[in-house]
Amino acid sequence: MNKQELIDALADKTGQTKIAADQYVSALFEIISKAVVKGETVQLVGFGSFSTGLRAARMGRNPGTGEEIQIAASRTVKFTAGKAFKEAVNGTRKDKK
Repeated sequence: MNKQELIDALADKTGQTKIAADQYVSALFEIISKAVVKGETVQLVGFGSFSTGLRAARMGRNPGTGEEIQIAASRTVKFTAGKAFKEAVNGTRKDKK
């Protein structure tokens, strides 16, 4: 599912226009992105959490030459699925809808 398909599904589910659904989805993405960039954790109970993580510096290999290179440490975005979401994906949730 891409962003446009998500917007279409949201509009169908809520009875809102696609323009309104697009505004809601875009606003949600912007709010989550800004919070995570600031280092905050966005926790959506039953769905999951977005947070930042640290990726340590490490040695890598240039695939073209085989030469070893140093890869710098960096920040990354992590998503941890919530219990209810994991159960739904695994088919173990009792109250599936």
